[in-house]
Amino acid sequence: MKTSVQIGYVMGIPIRLHISFLLILPLFATVFSIAPEPFGYRNVEPPVQYVLGFITAILLFTSVVLHELGHSFFAKKFGVKISNITLHLFGGVSSMEEIPRDPSEEGKMAFAGPLVSFIIGGTLLLLNFGLSSLLPDFSEGFPYRVFFIIGSINIVLGMFNLIPAFPMDGGRILRSWFARRMSYIRATQRAASVGKFFAVFMGLIGLLINPWLILIAFFIYIGASQEAQSTTVSVTLEKYTVKDIMTTDVETVTPSMSIQELLDFMFEKKHMGYPVMEGNNLKGVVSFTDVRKVMPEERSAMHVSDILTKDIISTTSDTNASDAFRQVSNNNVGRLLVIDNGELKGIVSRTDLIRTLRFMEEAS
Repeated sequence: MKTSVQIGYVMGIPIRLHISFLLILPLFATVFSIAPEPFGYRNVEPPVQYVLGFITAILLFTSVVLHELGHSFFAKKFGVKISNITLHLFGGVSSMEEIPRDPSEEGKMAFAGPLVSFIIGGTLLLLNFGLSSLLPDFSEGFPYRVFFIIGSINIVLGMFNLIPAFPMDGGRILRSWFARRMSYIRATQRAASVGKFFAVFMGLIGLLINPWLILIAFFIYIGASQEAQSTTVSVTLEKYTVKDIMTTDVETVTPSMSIQELLDFMFEKKHMGYPVMEGNNLKGVVSFTDVRKVMPEERSAMHVSDILTKDIISTTSDTNASDAFRQVSNNNVGRLLVIDNGELKGIVSRTDLIRTLRFMEEAS
């Protein structure tokens, strides 16, 4: 089931709406509609009240997109590929292939988002001040109130994102500061520890003030843990190539093998997936997941060719092991076929990568 829908491109970057955003947008529109002045339109007659609330909500999330585009602009400038920007329950997320390792670059990229929010907020509030000075009645109209709400929220958004709670923007700025003084892994772990502290503190404040903060604190804590783990994996594995880790003695099966024979072969060899070869030609891959889809009484009559997957996810032997791990995770597969110039050279599995990671952690 698709959890997001693409609505367009900005700077060549796909903009997507997560299903949670479609739920939160009406909520924000309603909150703005019924909130008292100067943060809402409670005193306005419906349906104008609700129209203004919806417009304000749309402008707010447009600001969030611009915030993320600030990050993306610098990311692309530093050679980082942006897969998409997705709006969801808690705002926006730029999906990047990796974070720049250079502390200066990461610091600039992290600060760019809050800077955009400050620019939007400051511009709208100054515009209100200037127009109110020139047009005395301007402060009584709807544009003034819309500018005030969006401007104020952007200032708060910019300040909130600068809290040094990794992996928020402020936490990434903190990591870039640490990374100038220690290894990247240690800097990440330090920033993650600070982020977890702020998450716990935010959760406690949420118990007293606003339960919404508890939910945000939970995601910050989980995000800090996952980011620290991911960085450790990436930095450790990037010292190796797939060739250093892969299994070259590859067990293969043929398209003509029956499903029952394949199942017996799997039980004997203790592997859950195999390349399907016909002579020297790679026809696809078959896994235990494919076998499970076949009813037991049909397994003797059906063949591997009936269930194999032709959509092969592969890599090359000179690929960085860190990139291979990312490919395994992103595609949610257990193994990658290693193919050089159309020839099957081996297999690298998630188990191979994790085993290497654990060995290096124990050896260090």
